[in-house]
Amino acid sequence: MCEANAYLLKEGREELLMESVDVIEPEDERTWRLVGIFGDRKTVRGRIKSMNLVNHKIFFEEDA
Repeated sequence: MCEANAYLLKEGREELLMESVDVIEPEDERTWRLVGIFGDRKTVRGRIKSMNLVNHKIFFEEDA
């Protein structure tokens, strides 16, 4: 499977936002819509810090 888990980086820790993310769509410059493999949705405000697709991880960072 090609989905990844999305995490928020907070104070040096990884906080799980959503599992099995299939689609990431920008809503605006700093807001992202995450869509899971079962159609569940979540909105994240911040920026994409990094993606490690081999390990199936997407990291977001909050706006300062």
